Amino acid sequence: MQDYEGVTAFLGEWGPFQRLVFFLLSASIVPNGFTGLSIVFLAGAPEHRCRLPASANLSREWLNASIPREVRGGREGPSRCRRYRLESLANFSALGLQPGRDVDLSRLEQEKCLDGWEYSRELYLSTIVTEWNLVCDDDWKAPLTASLFFVGVLVGSFISGQLSDKFGRKKVLFATMGVQTGFSFLQVFSTSWEMFSVLFVIVGMGQISNYVAAFVLGTEILGKRVRIIFCTLGVCIFYAIGYMLLPLFAYFIRDWRMLLLALTLPGLLCIPLWWIVPESPRWLISQGRLQEAEIIIRKAAKTNGITAPDVIFDPMELQEMTSQKQQSHTILDLVRTQNIRFVTIMSVILWMIISVGYFGLSLDTPNLHGDAYVNCFLSAVIEVPAYIIAWVLLRNLPRRYSMAAALFLGGCVLLFIQLVPPYLHIVSIILVMLGKFGITSSFAMVYVYTAELYPTVVRNMGVGASSMASRLGSILSPYFVYLGAYDRFLPYILMGSLTVLTGILTLFLPESYGMPLPDTIEQMLLVKGLKNRQISNSTRVSKDEEESPVILKSTAF
Repeated sequence: MQDYEGVTAFLGEWGPFQRLVFFLLSASIVPNGFTGLSIVFLAGAPEHRCRLPASANLSREWLNASIPREVRGGREGPSRCRRYRLESLANFSALGLQPGRDVDLSRLEQEKCLDGWEYSRELYLSTIVTEWNLVCDDDWKAPLTASLFFVGVLVGSFISGQLSDKFGRKKVLFATMGVQTGFSFLQVFSTSWEMFSVLFVIVGMGQISNYVAAFVLGTEILGKRVRIIFCTLGVCIFYAIGYMLLPLFAYFIRDWRMLLLALTLPGLLCIPLWWIVPESPRWLISQGRLQEAEIIIRKAAKTNGITAPDVIFDPMELQEMTSQKQQSHTILDLVRTQNIRFVTIMSVILWMIISVGYFGLSLDTPNLHGDAYVNCFLSAVIEVPAYIIAWVLLRNLPRRYSMAAALFLGGCVLLFIQLVPPYLHIVSIILVMLGKFGITSSFAMVYVYTAELYPTVVRNMGVGASSMASRLGSILSPYFVYLGAYDRFLPYILMGSLTVLTGILTLFLPESYGMPLPDTIEQMLLVKGLKNRQISNSTRVSKDEEESPVILKSTAF
């Protein structure tokens, strides 16, 4: 069969149909920016100290001295998890003894916060931490909450790819949008941390599933030139817009239930898109449903004001196409041949380590010096130029060299943070944002790169499996942040080292720059940049370049 992009070239690249699909699919990503990192504020841990019961019969002096002092991050402050034994303090107070003068506080017996905690309301009115006391002995529950969300993302990445390849991009896109919005709404009424966390797992499943489905749907509908813009300046920037709105919402709505409700409702605006966004013609063709694909293409031509040819797909090829496309594909196809197995293994490693850096830096913003809302906003804003640079690099340079450069930048500046003097907080913040810039650029490019490497018949499965692998990194990322409680440089050293390693590994991937998008696994073997490994493939690719220079040149956009 003739190349799909050649058959549909009469539609043009940027007509009303393409613009509509571009902006609607991009807009559907905005709620993902809310959901993906909302835990930064939902699980914010304000300053806290042991609560003293109202019945405690203590003088003012002993009330002020009831909490031991401790050093955290080089600064001395009241202990968050210990108090002096209340019974002893009551006896000293009744005897009229003075703390420090008559009693050596360092020798007093201490106890846990038996009456709960008092929380500062300077940053948050309430969070899940303050509501369910996820501090001290239970402080492991806060990072676990974030990790459980990414566990849901992991499961969603695995099943969404196979469901989307089997039932279609559009059905899975809107079904998972409903899952994300519906279960986020149920979270508002959570009565316990356990209930909140279980629902958060399901929300994570829906969040990544609709992101990947929208990404692949746009990749397969849009043309070669617009595809790169959609994958970087479209999907990614609209995600960043949602991310930027998160600290703005959180600044004005400081109660976690009301904040979560405000972040959930915009998902309802995506419902009307069901009647506007079409199914992927590429996927329909891969299933042998050429007639349905042709109907969509003819509607697109009508929308663009273009007269479609009488015959779009040659009927003589229908039987051959159907026999080829009716073959079922499973996750095992991602490792069936040496060529696709190499791509899959490298993609798994690549996505996993990039994810550690991206989510680790994003979740760490409240721990940076300065205002937590401003730092989160800066972390979101820096993604916009990162996506623009990613688009420029994808347009003009080979994929693997572009990604390696971005990863080396992100990793090296993170390693430099440990060299910054403690009093130069602004320099540390700048380096963190530069690291986020490099890693975010690579994250944007890896979606495009992976989608170009896999053929249509397993593309969504391949992107979904790679995304699934990245969630192993994102599940660990909250604990990378948690390590900062022991050594504030350790998270940056680990993330920086892993990011530099990933940049090196990227150079071993095959190059997809200048190659047509493959539709079958067999075509994938012909167009991938492995000509230095297979002489026969080199001859075939070189011949194709001579016969179709215009197509390959336009693909290089």
